[in-house]
Amino acid sequence: MIKVLSKIYEKALANPQRVAFPEALNERMLQAAFETGKEGYIHPILVGDPQAITAKLAELGYESTAFQIIDLADETMRDDLIAKYVALPQTLLKEKALRRRMTDPLYYAMVMQTAGAADVTFAGIEYTTEDVLLAGQMVVGMQPGISTISSIGICEIPGFAGSEGELLVVGDSAVCTNPTDEQLADIAISACESVQALLDWPPRCALLSYSTLGSGQGELVDKVSRAVAIANKRRPDLAIDGEFQFDTAVSPTVAAKKVKRDSKVAGQANILIWPDLNVGNVGVKILQQVGHANAYGPILQGFNDVVCDCSRSAPVSELKGNIILSAVRASH
Repeated sequence: MIKVLSKIYEKALANPQRVAFPEALNERMLQAAFETGKEGYIHPILVGDPQAITAKLAELGYESTAFQIIDLADETMRDDLIAKYVALPQTLLKEKALRRRMTDPLYYAMVMQTAGAADVTFAGIEYTTEDVLLAGQMVVGMQPGISTISSIGICEIPGFAGSEGELLVVGDSAVCTNPTDEQLADIAISACESVQALLDWPPRCALLSYSTLGSGQGELVDKVSRAVAIANKRRPDLAIDGEFQFDTAVSPTVAAKKVKRDSKVAGQANILIWPDLNVGNVGVKILQQVGHANAYGPILQGFNDVVCDCSRSAPVSELKGNIILSAVRASH
């Protein structure tokens, strides 16, 4: 089993969640759903046309009894879900708009999730990232106090001697292009909460820059410094610090030389927040190509409930890992 996921797999086995799959005819997604279900990690739910789904399962040799199959055209169930959804506080869609969108399996599955008929929705092979993010914003909504959609990845870096061994969480490497100071604070807070839920680590989150505590000058440095102040004011219970250079964040030796004040983060960060997507994308690629890291994600953050997206080219093994990651997040 993949080392970084072993503890998460154990959590999933102990508390399997109901995962709704709106891409119910996609062969890779069906294989991943079937295998994670048969192995006891989740309870898979397929959303769509039962006749077409059953025929596809038979073609692939999967027992239909391994799944709960939801009929998109079942008016009684749709009416019940709509009634439960519109009765919830602070939902964005009203009945007429909701009914129209629920002809789409992605929206139907997310309504099931929000109304309590499923624990999480998993998609992204046939639906684009934009499709998933838009449906998530409209149906699930944003987390109170958070206005920024972002992502984190879990990196397993051979030979890295960090505060959590070879593991390091980084973000945002996939979604937020050029975050403001407020958005960087959102990303840092969300990353801390995600790490607590998934890995049970006490989060120590460093916001990165080309400067360490004023050693460099300029607006790019000032933005990161302001973000740290905003995050600390909003969540003084979380260990969020910076601005730090990469080595200051992860090396106790470098931190001892550069940081002349108390810090719970310097030299022992287990979460790194990139200043923008340029740095984030380049940084992850360097970790993968030069550091030979395995990177798991993206794990989306900022929504009122778990929203999942996956790479459209993801192999079944990666899909299974991300399904289980999503299920464990949903269990909290």
